[in-house]
This record gives sequence, structure tokens and C-alpha cells, in this order.
Amino acid sequence: MKLETYQFSEDAGWDRTPDTNLDSKQTLLLFFGTPESSLIEKELQQLDNNFPNSILLGCSSAGEIYDDDVYDQSISLAIATFERTEIKIAHEQIDADNNSVDIGNRLAASLQDDELKSVLVLSDGLAINGSQLIEGLTESLPKDVIITGGLAGDGDRFQQTWVWADGKLRTHQVCAVGFYGEHIGVGHGSRGGWDILGPEREVTRSKDNVLYELDGQPALELYKKYLGDRADGLPATGLLFPLAINNNDEENTVTVRTILAVDEDEDSITFAGDIPQGKYVWLMRANFDRLIDGAADASEAIDTSGYSDGPCLGISISCVGRRLVLGPRTEEEIDAALQHLPEGTRQIGFYSYGEISPLANGRCDLHNQTMTLTLIWEDMEAA
Repeated sequence: MKLETYQFSEDAGWDRTPDTNLDSKQTLLLFFGTPESSLIEKELQQLDNNFPNSILLGCSSAGEIYDDDVYDQSISLAIATFERTEIKIAHEQIDADNNSVDIGNRLAASLQDDELKSVLVLSDGLAINGSQLIEGLTESLPKDVIITGGLAGDGDRFQQTWVWADGKLRTHQVCAVGFYGEHIGVGHGSRGGWDILGPEREVTRSKDNVLYELDGQPALELYKKYLGDRADGLPATGLLFPLAINNNDEENTVTVRTILAVDEDEDSITFAGDIPQGKYVWLMRANFDRLIDGAADASEAIDTSGYSDGPCLGISISCVGRRLVLGPRTEEEIDAALQHLPEGTRQIGFYSYGEISPLANGRCDLHNQTMTLTLIWEDMEAA
């Protein structure tokens, strides 16, 4: 694998001119960019023109990760040219009458092949039910296919997100790239670092990703009590108090959900993924040191036993809520994500509205408020 990373900013332009000699049918241009499309659309169109044989995949962000820092109003770009790995892209439109599970099923059908090893998926962050999208992918793909990715961001505005599809920045889209063959190496890790706030509560009324009642009380009303003066800033301030779902499994894992929208008339909260009725949940709050330690733990959790040498691409996808909480300490989280990765790993990524990665038990799920890492390399000595 040949690997180069680049950064674009409105003031400075590209730090280096992207190398068009890397263009091929086995080349992936992966990017994350500012949601202000007017600042970067021309540059992305130029990339698409200059790399006519390559696959271009990317989405809007709530902050672009490049190397060991985070930026705004920029593009973080990685160009990976694989030597013995095939890649393929698929995309689906998110229509009002589309079920998110069906979208996942169709993406899986487009990418399915006996040689498929991994899928990297990026989706509009507001128009999709992320947990149902993953349900569709996982029920249609073999259990050993690794699925990672994230939901596009829009800072703390929650107004519009986009994904690159068919040569344009488009809303209401899901795109996924499949990696095929024995030579591709993919590792993954995902950790949180939040503290429990208050008692365990039962989800007494919900539908899909909309929460109406906890312990028989209006969910939004209860949230506002915890937020106090910050309640006026919903939904953005709700990112500081995510919800943890008790999975009741042997690993004692939780699935964290973050707020996307509130409905004052219905006293309800819309989350990035499903909140199953009858489950037990906790509100959570930030612990600065544990959030940073969580990023390091995600890095340590990656299985690199199949890696020998050569270029490594680290894709770091963290939640916008973590960035809002960490503030000036955000750089510490990004640096921690590199802590246990192979020396020389090139890191790009973004702050998202949802992170996609397998759980400890191997089942893929949508996460919120986590640092999720995907490590990609090519093993030329594989059988």
C-alpha cells in the first residue's frame, strides 16, 4: 500500500499538491471536510477530476482530524493505493419512505462477495437511523466482515450534513467502500470514558430512536432538570449528558446514545440510534481525564498481530460531544489515539454525530460519545 496524507485550508490551500500518480482503480481518496460546502466544493471537484480512476469517499464533520490536531474549515485527506486489494463503492439515497434497515440491506447486497473483508461506511448524520442502518448491514453480511465508519457532522448546529456521492456533495446519502482479498488488514477499537449520573431508569415509552418517557416521566422534562441553566441550549447542550443503555450481557457493556433533536410539544428527544422500550439506561456526564484515557484505550484495543511493516492509515472518528466537553484539551484525545498504534501511522478523521464499530463481543453497533479507531494496512505476505 502506498499512502499519503494532505490538508487543505481556505487560507493556505493544500499543504502539498495531491500526487496524481497515485490514481488507479485500487486507490481510495478518503476525506473529511468542513460542513461549509462553499469553502471546499471546488477543491473536491478538482480532486474528482484529477483522480478519474479512483474512489472518492468523504463527509462533512464537526472538526477535521489531521495528524495529532483538530481543525475547522479544512479538508483532511488520505490517498491510499492498494497493491493487491480490490475496493468497491456503493451508495444509497435516504428517502422519507425508506426504512434505514432496508438501506443497510441494499448496501450490503451491492458490496457482497466471498472475498469481502471489511466495509467502511459514511452516512448523512441527521436523516438516518444509525442503529437500524447497522442492523441492515450486519444481518446481510457474514459475521466476520468488519464494519466501521461514522455519521457526518455539522458542528454543533444540527442543521445539514452531507456525503460525497456521484461527484457531488449530497445530503440524504449513505456511502460505503468494501475491501476485498486476503491482503487487507483492518483493526478496530472503540472506547468512551463517561461517568454515570443519577439512578438507573427504565425506558417506559419509546419508538425507534425517539424517547418519550423514562420511569413514566416525560423524557425531555427529566433531561431539563439535569441540565438546569443549560437546558436553553438544547439540543447542543444535551451532548454533554449522553444516555447509556444497559446491554445486560456478560461483558457488562453499555451502548451510548447522544441527542440529535428535541420536540417541545411532545416532550420527546430524538437520538442518533434506537432507544429500545423496556431497556434500562443511565444519564452520563464527562470526566475529562477518563475521556482522554478512553481514546488511549481504544488505540490499545486494536489487534495489530497481523501487521508486520509498511504504511498504516489510522481513521479516528470521535463524537462532537467529546469535542465540546474537552475544549482546549481535544488535542490530548487525538494524540492519545495514536499512543498504541504502529510507529509512523498516518492519522486523519473527524468529529461525528455517531461512530460505527464492533463491540467487545464482536457485534457491530452504532456508538455515540466514543473515540472509534480503524487501522488499515496491506499485508503483502498473506497467503
